[in-house]
Amino acid sequence: MFMERGHPAPSPSPARRHVRPIVWAMAARSVTALVGGYAAAAVLATLAARLLPVDRVEATGWAMILSFLTYAAIGLWCFHEPRLARVAGFVWGVALLGGAALWWLGVRP
Repeated sequence: MFMERGHPAPSPSPARRHVRPIVWAMAARSVTALVGGYAAAAVLATLAARLLPVDRVEATGWAMILSFLTYAAIGLWCFHEPRLARVAGFVWGVALLGGAALWWLGVRP
């Protein structure tokens, strides 16, 4: 198809090989979904286990069960939301603010 009428096949020169911005955006979204979603789900699960008014074992079990749903929901939302800044701000903000709240609350008595 490209060889018709003497036109050579296009090949990118080494100077023109660069990663398109959409690839960087998708990589940032993926890292936010995987790592940030895990951090947010872990912090929320720890916060739930800390704040639930039941025994420690039951609170930990319920928080772990809910953490799987939370992680899945965060991961799906990361790829559904069109604005990357909103995704990153929300996910990393939840992880940081939740971690700060856990540090402030301390160990459960």
